[in-house]
Amino acid sequence: MKKLFLLSIALILAHSAMAADSRYTMLIMGNKAGYETSARTANGELQLYYEFNDRGRGPKITEKIVLDKDGIPTRIENSGNDYMKAPVVETFSLANGAASWKNRAEEGQKNVSGKAFYVSVSGTPEEGALLARALLANGGKLALLPTGEASIEKRNELKIQANGKTRTVTQYAVNGLDFNPSPIWLDNEGNFYSISAWGSVVPEGWEAAADSMLKAQQEYETQRSAQLAKTLAHKPSGTLAFVHATLFDSSTATTLKNSTVLISGNKITAVGDDAKVSVPAGAETIDAGNMTLMPGLWDCHVHIGPNDGLLHMAAGVTTVRDMANDIDQLAALQSRFDSGTEIGPRVLKAGFLDGRGPYAGPTKVFADTEDEARQDIERYARLGYVQTKIYSSIKPELVPRIAQMSHAHGMRVSGHVPAFMTAQQFIEDGADEIQHMNFIFLNFMFDKVKDTRTPARFTEVAQRGADIDPSSPEVQKFIQLLKDHHTDLDPTLNVFEGMFTDRPGKMSASYAAIADRLPAQIRRGFFYGGIEVPDGMDQRYRDAFTQMLKMTKALYDSGVPIVAGTDALSGFALHRELELYEQAGIPAPKVLQLVTLGAARIMHKDGEVGSIAAGKLADVILVDGDPATRVSDIRKVKIVVKDGVVYKTADLYKAIGVLP
Repeated sequence: MKKLFLLSIALILAHSAMAADSRYTMLIMGNKAGYETSARTANGELQLYYEFNDRGRGPKITEKIVLDKDGIPTRIENSGNDYMKAPVVETFSLANGAASWKNRAEEGQKNVSGKAFYVSVSGTPEEGALLARALLANGGKLALLPTGEASIEKRNELKIQANGKTRTVTQYAVNGLDFNPSPIWLDNEGNFYSISAWGSVVPEGWEAAADSMLKAQQEYETQRSAQLAKTLAHKPSGTLAFVHATLFDSSTATTLKNSTVLISGNKITAVGDDAKVSVPAGAETIDAGNMTLMPGLWDCHVHIGPNDGLLHMAAGVTTVRDMANDIDQLAALQSRFDSGTEIGPRVLKAGFLDGRGPYAGPTKVFADTEDEARQDIERYARLGYVQTKIYSSIKPELVPRIAQMSHAHGMRVSGHVPAFMTAQQFIEDGADEIQHMNFIFLNFMFDKVKDTRTPARFTEVAQRGADIDPSSPEVQKFIQLLKDHHTDLDPTLNVFEGMFTDRPGKMSASYAAIADRLPAQIRRGFFYGGIEVPDGMDQRYRDAFTQMLKMTKALYDSGVPIVAGTDALSGFALHRELELYEQAGIPAPKVLQLVTLGAARIMHKDGEVGSIAAGKLADVILVDGDPATRVSDIRKVKIVVKDGVVYKTADLYKAIGVLP
């Protein structure tokens, strides 16, 4: 503790002696995307400005902070716009033990008897460093405002180099902000470094050090994940038997009561009626009476990152399809999942392709010419990718060639409909699948919305989507086109429910069922609201989402395959996605079918997984309820078996601060 105290004093002195102005670079997937500036006024006020551009989205935040002698904020003022361009007005004050705050998500007051640190809803990255320094200066633990508690632990030190200079940085982890510890790096010059595979903020001139810091950070997190895997995974020494189960047969979308399932190693060895399947002597037996045993779930639209594996597995998701990621980071993560050194699902990989430009996606892989596209596709094929994902800035004339080259390698083709082409053209040019329901709606708005690289692909659908009638001849002709080309849809309805129907200060419908189980600082975000709603458009936005539900049902009724994907909070978002399918009118057993065997068939994995049958891989989940009658019961997963290894979901959730 004495060493920690002395270090904290050194950091505070370094920060107060910091140059009058500091500048940081924001990197997205290694590419410069924005910056932050930091300056102190004569009266000691810290003034910060932060902005970055991500496909036309991105915040512009001005933050003013006053700190007390212990590094605790006593006044914060944030202004500007958030990531989706909604206005930001946030204030906080702490005086004489009385705290008050107001932002887009919440407004409140609280009497504070001790030291407490307010965490902004719309702050700048430097707030994370201020919290870390305050924790170091105050014994390593602080109450958070509006609620929660944070603590800090030192991880390691690293010598970094850039532009011929060398300095030593220290990695810390702050607990209490997320499901897992939040890493932050500090140096003795008063600078901070926020590092992740997707986006990093580093002092200007030290961009070259980001990769080595990320590697060191990931090594530490990998060790932590490996220890969790040892603690939470159970591999039966012999046969594992589920008895008295209500078995969901995904091939027929029906349930079979009083069923026994035997698992040996990583394979299912027997399935049948309790009276007909003999349980071997010495088998490890689980009485599944009054519970549903079903295949593991699939999430067909994720961007998986560190620590997401636990969330997926706890939710019963044993297979995911990653729709865009860093090639090297994803390969390493998949390897750890497969080897059991980190808890996570099976991963199928889709290779991301985009064109260069101001709205390019967060990627290092670009294809502005046919030769570039060919090289990218060949690389993805060599690495075992099963699909190519086309993004919004790809030139429309390249789409048919990308499709042909991908198909020649046995890879499926999907994606966003690129700007300046319609969904109909995308399908006719060879797309096997379309991501996101908004692109279906944009097909019928092409006269008004041609450039879909910008946030217009959301706002225009929100404002005009209510006018698209799924039963109209125009839409029915398009649905027939989907059927004729055997094109499926990944609708991600939960994303649009949040965008179109969430309102500031009100609990998100997508997460209302589970919010109270989650860490306090995560729960705050569920009150933030969706995209900004213009005056007089509230009902139009809600009606647009209702039309999305109707469109989903129309597609399902016509026989267009649907894959369940989320593009949102791991695990929990898939449960909501399935609830929305049922809300749209798809029968519960059919919803379970499409998220298990249906997905496996589309991805040509139904010979291995997707149903509970002898000879298939042992990916099953035990649900304390009847999701074939009430899809919402899918939230009650009790046991997950992936590749024959058993996990108790209560233990998985406890490890990441989630109540069972």
